[in-house]
Amino acid sequence: MEQRELELIEEWQEKLPELKKLWQEHLELEEQLDRFNKRLYLSTAEEIERKTLQKKKLKGRDQIERILTEIRGGAVSLKR
Repeated sequence: MEQRELELIEEWQEKLPELKKLWQEHLELEEQLDRFNKRLYLSTAEEIERKTLQKKKLKGRDQIERILTEIRGGAVSLKR
């Protein structure tokens, strides 16, 4: 993520519980994927799990981007 995005997340995660939850999930998925990516060989089951984690991370990233777009546009609601 770009520095400006990280700054927005840092600034808004305490105000928006949904953003905080999504960010924590993103970081956890990143750690899990990093463990898979450091391995030289993955079993078929591990490869499927890695792909599933990648999809979850991408979905969460899209949700984070949607919230950041709302923040930038001033259309964010603190009642999330």
